[in-house]
Amino acid sequence: MPSNAKIVISQFGGPDQLEILDSDIPSPQEGEVLVKVSYAGVNPIDVKTRAGLGWAAQHNKNNLPWTPGYDISGMIIKQGVGSHKFNLNDMVAGFIGFPLRGGGYSQYVCVPENELALVPEDISLKAAAAIPLAGQTAAQALEKAQIQSGETVVILAGAGGVGHIAIQIAVAAKTTVYATCSSDNIEYVNSLGATAIDYTKADYLKDIGQIDVLIDLVGGDVALQALNYLHPGSRVITVPTITASSICEQASQQGIIGVGMLVEPDVTQLEELVKLISAGMIKVEVEQVINYQDVSHAHKKIETGRARGKILLNMQS
Repeated sequence: MPSNAKIVISQFGGPDQLEILDSDIPSPQEGEVLVKVSYAGVNPIDVKTRAGLGWAAQHNKNNLPWTPGYDISGMIIKQGVGSHKFNLNDMVAGFIGFPLRGGGYSQYVCVPENELALVPEDISLKAAAAIPLAGQTAAQALEKAQIQSGETVVILAGAGGVGHIAIQIAVAAKTTVYATCSSDNIEYVNSLGATAIDYTKADYLKDIGQIDVLIDLVGGDVALQALNYLHPGSRVITVPTITASSICEQASQQGIIGVGMLVEPDVTQLEELVKLISAGMIKVEVEQVINYQDVSHAHKKIETGRARGKILLNMQS
């Protein structure tokens, strides 16, 4: 019988703390399905949790070893009692176990079927694994900002997993989009319909003029400095939870509407995003697919802050 390799955090620390354990293949409970995972998305929250930072780490510190991973794509190979949404061998993707259960960095994982969306044949399982957390974070940030046609939107970290999708949604909403990136991603960000801004240049937001909405995917000092280019009544949605309170406090002192957010898994929204990919309206960028045995390399790549689009783990290689 095949075993189930899964990646675990056995203690908090650097990327080398990630270990691979072999366990039995689990059996789906009522309302669950067993997914043979093809790809698992690697997200900044995985890196923070592994380092012992943030909410998921706080809540799982007495629950180690713990398997991270919230984005998966793969095939249903077994159904639990009362599972009727899918058929055996259906291809699915999901934003699973968020924020406490995780489990995506596994070759086989049992998932409540209501966390999964069907992946049509015209979408690759790579694209499907890249969209759940990043796509829903992008969509929900722009919803919270209540962007309006004709407004100017600035996205910090436009080339990343969330940023490249946020650009495309904001462009489709007929806003004028500027997005920060490193010099080697300028052409790529421009190709998505935004105006790319090299964040290494001094005063890089100075020439934009009136900014209505800031989507902050960076946090910390970078975001605090960006607030200086907004005007009273502008809105800022800040995604990194660790610095959200300080950014919202500073925003409020400047008459700016500041909101922190934690993405909420929503399978209906995921199904909508899958349809948009299928229709060619959103293009998902996967920079690199890394063998799951090299997971520490994937985490180091995310920590550079320089990934273009998404980094995936190939869980079956």
